[in-house]
This record gives sequence, C-alpha cells and structure tokens, in this order.
Amino acid sequence: MSQLITKTFSQPDERRSFIAHGHVDVIHLDGRTMGLAVFEPGWIWSKDIQPIAGTKSCQVAHTCYYVSGSMEVVMDDGTRKTLHAGDVAYIPPGHDAWVVGDEPCVLVDFEGMSDYAQREASMGREEAPPV
Repeated sequence: MSQLITKTFSQPDERRSFIAHGHVDVIHLDGRTMGLAVFEPGWIWSKDIQPIAGTKSCQVAHTCYYVSGSMEVVMDDGTRKTLHAGDVAYIPPGHDAWVVGDEPCVLVDFEGMSDYAQREASMGREEAPPV
C-alpha cells in the first residue's frame, strides 16, 4: 500500500555547499532525490562543481523549475539558452552553466541530485561521479 509522504526544503535531509557560491538542499523521497539549489552570482559549474565532479562538463540530466534569477546553459555542442524565473527545463548531460546577473538563481531540480556536489560520492571509484 502506498502512503502519503511529505517533507519540506526548510528542513532538508542534507545540505551540500558549493566551493564558494551557494548550496543545494536535498530531500530523499520514496526512492527519489530532489534539490532546491541556490546559485549565488559568480557561480559557474566549471569553477564551482567541476573540481568535485572531475568531468569536463556536467554529465547529469536535470529537470528543473527556475524559481528566481537567471542561468545561462551551454551544451557541449555549443547550443545555449538563458533560463529565467518561471521556466521549466530539461537539460541533458554534457553542459556548463553559470548565473547571469546580480541575483541568485534559485531552482528546484527533480532529477540529477543523487550525487550532485558530493566529494564523498567519488571516493573509491575509478571515475568521479557525474555532477
């Protein structure tokens, strides 16, 4: 029998801080992992997360709702898009991204948060986790 499960991002299961420009609050919900990410101005994946991931570009798919702020996403093939508050986006693996402007970019990611920004996840593996 299924049961109703509720949680809140104000009391996440864990908080993962980025090197210098933000954090993601993570909730684990019935086998699913989602996150509320706050990317501060100056955040760029290739500077703040790439050293943790150890990959050339982000190798995780993200399904996101943008709550506030803006973010530029550039795919490995050169395709680029600026995402704004109110946008919903699917971002496939193979991208870089950064905050645009002086406002933090806040988003909810419904996919891709399992190993995101986790140094511990890469320990003991031949390859670093996709982040």
